[in-house]
Amino acid sequence: MTTKEVTKFDIAEYLDDDAMIAEYLNTVLEEGDTEDIIAALGHVAKARGMTRIAEETGLSRPSLYKALSHGSKPQFDTILKVLRAVGGNLNIHSA
Repeated sequence: MTTKEVTKFDIAEYLDDDAMIAEYLNTVLEEGDTEDIIAALGHVAKARGMTRIAEETGLSRPSLYKALSHGSKPQFDTILKVLRAVGGNLNIHSA
């Protein structure tokens, strides 16, 4: 009997272009809760490179990891900095 190696799924590996990232973030913003949105920003930051995002936001890498970790409650300012650093923007549309 052969054994198979199972690897953990990492969505950051599939967020390889701007269109995919935008679609992912928009879907999470429409359907997710606060924790989902924070996690999604973490996935996108990882896909773009945490060091680069840390430099662009002015946050240290450890602070960035902490702000985007499960159960964290980052300040809105931090969320906006990360969103802008990954190329995102907030827009309001009427329902």
